[in-house]
Amino acid sequence: FIVKLNHNDLLRYPNDYDQIMFGSVRQAADMGAAGVGATIYFGSPESKRQIEEVSLAFEEAHRLGMFTILWCYLRNSAFKVGDTDYHDSADFTGQANHLGVTIGADIIKQKLPLRNGGYPAVNTEKKYGKYDERMYTELASDHPIDLCRYQVANCYMGKIGLINSGGASGVNDLADAAKTAVINKRAGGMGLICGRKAFQKPFKQGIEILNTIQDVYLSKEVTIA
Repeated sequence: FIVKLNHNDLLRYPNDYDQIMFGSVRQAADMGAAGVGATIYFGSPESKRQIEEVSLAFEEAHRLGMFTILWCYLRNSAFKVGDTDYHDSADFTGQANHLGVTIGADIIKQKLPLRNGGYPAVNTEKKYGKYDERMYTELASDHPIDLCRYQVANCYMGKIGLINSGGASGVNDLADAAKTAVINKRAGGMGLICGRKAFQKPFKQGIEILNTIQDVYLSKEVTIA
C-alpha cells in the first residue's frame, strides 16, 4: 500500500485548494508502506512551497527504499481563457509532468489532455511562460493519442511512468474508461487510475469497469501507436 502525505483539510472558510502535509515519510515507512504519494497544484500561489515540501519528502522516501507517486495537477484561474479551460491542455500538463519528474516522482498521475494551446491562449492577455510554436506543429497534433504522447514525452520520454485519471463518474463510464485506457496505452503510458467511475457504481458494474481496463492493458492487440 501507499500513504498519501498531503491533503486539503476542507475546513477553512472560504475553502481553498492548498495541499498541506498531514504525515511524514518516516511515519509511512513505520507503517510498512511500499510508497508515498503527494499532490502539487502547479501554477497555484502555493505551488512553490508544495514543490519544496514534496521534493524533500520524495528524496527521503527514496533514501528509505520507497517509491513515489505525484498527483500532478494544475490550478490557476488564469488558465481559463474565455469559455475554454486549459487545465487539461497537453502543453500545460506536459510542463507540470516535467516539473514532477525532476523532483523525484517515480509515477506521474495526470489528467488526460483534451486540448492543446494553453500557452498561446494565456499569452494573449500578458507574457507568460516559454513555448515554441513547434510544440504544436511538430511535436503534437490534435489527435488524443498524440496529446497524451506529449505528456509521456515530458516524463523523460516515458522513463517515468504516466498514469491518467479516469475522471468523474458520468453516464457512459464503461466506454469512457475503456477509451482513456486505450489512449494512455497507445501513447506509451503505463496505466489508468479509475476511482469514482468504479467505486461510485454498484459492485457488479464497478468490477466490470475495472476488468475492462485490465483487459485493455493485457491485450496484445492494443499496441503503441
